[in-house]
Amino acid sequence: MKNAILIRGARVHNLKNVTVEIPRNHLVVITGVSGSGKSSLAFDTLYAEGQRRYVESLSAYARQFLERLDKPDVDEIKGISPAIAIEQKNTVRTSRSTVGTATEIQDYLRLLFARVGHTVCPNCHTEVKKYTTEDIFQFLIARHPDAKALLSFPPVIDEHNSWSMVLRNLKQAGFHRGVVNGQIVELEKIDKLDPQNPACSILVDRLRVTPTQRPRWMESLDLTFQFGQGNIIITIIGMAKQRSSINKIDTQASSAATSGDECVVYTFSRQLMCPKCGITFLEPHPRLFSFNNPFGACPRCRGFGDVIEIDLDLVIPDKSKSLRQGAIEPWNTPSNCYYYEWLEEVAATYNMPMDVPFYALSQEHQNLVINGDGSFPGVRGFFEHLEEKIYKVGVRVFLSRFRGYVSCPECHGTRLRPEALYVQVGGLNIGQINRMTVKEAFDFFNNLSITSYEEAVVHQVLTEIRFRLRYLLDVGLGYLTLDRRSATLSGGEAQRINLATALGAKLAGSLYILDEPTVGLHPRDTHRLLHVLQMLRDIGNTVIVVEHDREMIENADYILDLGPAAGVHGGEIVFQGNFQQLLRSCHSITGSYFRGEKEIPIPSQRRKGNGHFLHLRGVREHNLKNINVKIPLGLFCAITGVSGSGKSTLVHDVLYAAIKRKKNQWKRRVGEHDILIGDEYIDDAILVDQSPIGRTPRSNPATYLKAFDGIRKVFAETRVAKMRGYKPGTFSFNVKGGRCEMCEGAGVVQVEMQFLADVALICEACNGKRFKKSVLEVKYKGKNIDEVLNMTIAEALTFFKDVPSVVRPLRLLDEVGLGYMKLGQPATTLSGGEAQRVKLAAHLAERRGKHILYIFDEPTTGLHLDDISKLLQSFERLLRAGNSILVIEHNLDLLKCADYIIDLGPEGGEEGGWVVATGTPEEVAQNPNSHTGRFLREYLHHGIDSKVSVFPAKNYG
Repeated sequence: MKNAILIRGARVHNLKNVTVEIPRNHLVVITGVSGSGKSSLAFDTLYAEGQRRYVESLSAYARQFLERLDKPDVDEIKGISPAIAIEQKNTVRTSRSTVGTATEIQDYLRLLFARVGHTVCPNCHTEVKKYTTEDIFQFLIARHPDAKALLSFPPVIDEHNSWSMVLRNLKQAGFHRGVVNGQIVELEKIDKLDPQNPACSILVDRLRVTPTQRPRWMESLDLTFQFGQGNIIITIIGMAKQRSSINKIDTQASSAATSGDECVVYTFSRQLMCPKCGITFLEPHPRLFSFNNPFGACPRCRGFGDVIEIDLDLVIPDKSKSLRQGAIEPWNTPSNCYYYEWLEEVAATYNMPMDVPFYALSQEHQNLVINGDGSFPGVRGFFEHLEEKIYKVGVRVFLSRFRGYVSCPECHGTRLRPEALYVQVGGLNIGQINRMTVKEAFDFFNNLSITSYEEAVVHQVLTEIRFRLRYLLDVGLGYLTLDRRSATLSGGEAQRINLATALGAKLAGSLYILDEPTVGLHPRDTHRLLHVLQMLRDIGNTVIVVEHDREMIENADYILDLGPAAGVHGGEIVFQGNFQQLLRSCHSITGSYFRGEKEIPIPSQRRKGNGHFLHLRGVREHNLKNINVKIPLGLFCAITGVSGSGKSTLVHDVLYAAIKRKKNQWKRRVGEHDILIGDEYIDDAILVDQSPIGRTPRSNPATYLKAFDGIRKVFAETRVAKMRGYKPGTFSFNVKGGRCEMCEGAGVVQVEMQFLADVALICEACNGKRFKKSVLEVKYKGKNIDEVLNMTIAEALTFFKDVPSVVRPLRLLDEVGLGYMKLGQPATTLSGGEAQRVKLAAHLAERRGKHILYIFDEPTTGLHLDDISKLLQSFERLLRAGNSILVIEHNLDLLKCADYIIDLGPEGGEEGGWVVATGTPEEVAQNPNSHTGRFLREYLHHGIDSKVSVFPAKNYG
């Protein structure tokens, strides 16, 4: 194959001496079952070698600051370009990073406001502008051609300069006349008037506004600016009174300087000073609009946007409680309960009910409770009193329970100093633009109306802003606001932001490697993401995508299918070619699903549930529109909707938090809603999300499911271990004793790469084996502890078949599709989907005997169609045990198997937040307003109108 990347003899992880050619400047999809070697080929081979070669290409001086990167286990790689990996991880931890800063839109906004921003006085709302001598002359020529004008400046009189001193200095400088209300007056006579009268100024010149007078105008204006400390007053005489939209003061002249006619007075300044209020403003500069720069950051919150204050959501955590039921948490202590008695007296005075839910109180009564009145301190007064005793440890601990991050009262969350918010473009300040969603901002800048001169100045800036917003829309992130913190983004959202940033950089000749970019994306938006990847390809890049999505595979230029199975049974190229060839391949499991030979069957029966429901009423957190949601229990329920429609807000921020608070297991803020009903029908709620199972390389699947405890006991019972006095703890890499102390049992040492991403290097002391040499001499069935940890879960099941304490948890890991994973695989290397399935296996291992609501957030992440079948079998086990399952999901193969669907939308952001459709998949598919329903129709082969039988689940009433 000409113009291709050649990989010969790749043996990284489970790859079996793979040799393959990947066409350059194509969109290439690598697919296959979980654990077949996709990431090993894409990231651990291609990307690792691309990064290594980049480092090797640096000068010897630069390389001395960097550690040498190990070469992947491969014979040869030819034709590789500089590699850029965009993984499905959000590594941002700082709260200073936002969507705007991550995509560089914020940088361009700073330039835009610094170059063409209009400063507006906050008091009189007058635009403030500074003028050059040329600006003033051209203005007068345009407005008052051939008019007579008096050029003057206001005297500077303050506590340091009296009028007599100013008068003496003016005479010495050659000034003898002034202008008062349009009249030319001798300076000595001004003393008898009011020299601080704004209509009083010092005359510099009398001129006619004509082009031939331009040299004299320039000279006189410069002189006036000099003596007026940057301020000029121009009086047009012999003219009818008129008004101008530019900065000016219109004055009715008592008598004109010569003819007694009316005059027009203009005030100009070289400084940004309001002519009406006299307020001086800061010069717009890019750093003024940066909250990461001390100059532009809000002095109160230092550019973070929030401050630690008393959080009323923690003070009144359950607004469904009445005051008499103890709605105010800090007063529910023996030492503070007398505040309720005090409140009873105040309530009688103001006719405030004490037995209604707090949310049902009028705004006036709620303000009374929080802010108090003259005799009653209220909640705020209570805490102000406690602040006086903050020197006591007990008081500080008590206050910390009710403190949280709240929006900064000075900048109202914009993060910027007030002066930055006085500058506007298109009638909005930078804080208002940052609060817009990507879609709103895109519409705003597409319709932005500025002058032709301003357009010429910021044409490139506006082009870059529009391009980046367009890319964010194309990758399905139109619902995100520009001030959204990067740390709060999901892995899929962070990946798509990095993708949009890569497009904005317009790099060509590079190798882009992406890990499942469709994660978290509704099927409706997949085609737009596909278009972005094709654009990246068309500007001269090679794009390699690890993906399972059918639409992505179908539109790929070239497909690599790895398999045939996972772990030791995978690592081979079972197919390479285009989509039509894939459909004809008899060796590809992926092809067999697409041909219809294999499929995830639609259930012939839908569960009816146990007759109980969770009712959420009045949910209005974030973009949710005061909705009521009814979630059936005892079945498999799915929450669907386009990206940004409010699914995570509903499930994570409201439902899960509200259940946990009712069970007294939640002290943090709960999303805004009126009431939760039906929580008594479940014993607990467990969130199985994609967060890591551990933060260090020492955490792994075996330790998480406690299988490693049994393994350590087996090794401690061997003859050699007993002779040496080894205990189970000796075989642990979490405590001192048997582990390698140089890497502290991690097997690798983290090396900071200065301006590159940190790199984990194999520990030189133990060669990555984690344990001391003496510990590795202990063997069980011919294997030492390191060799056991390098076994896959499937291999370990056979090896430890006689050890029930090890087999039981490992079998569950195998059943959820993780048989390919190594026992000792560091938790830091697990994908979000793998971490979620490890948690699922842990929950399957627990025998609770209770009714648990299991909440899964996109459980199909990283799963091949063959793996989704295994996931559904695990769900079936949980349901048969009498539990309920609630998933947030976009995958249609999973949704068609759900018993009940709640579809949110219809769009993302402010256009979402409504319940669009509810019911079985068949019922949702019939709803014309549901985007999910439209795509579901294609998956329900048995017909929309056919009746689906239902059977009841076990009733836990």
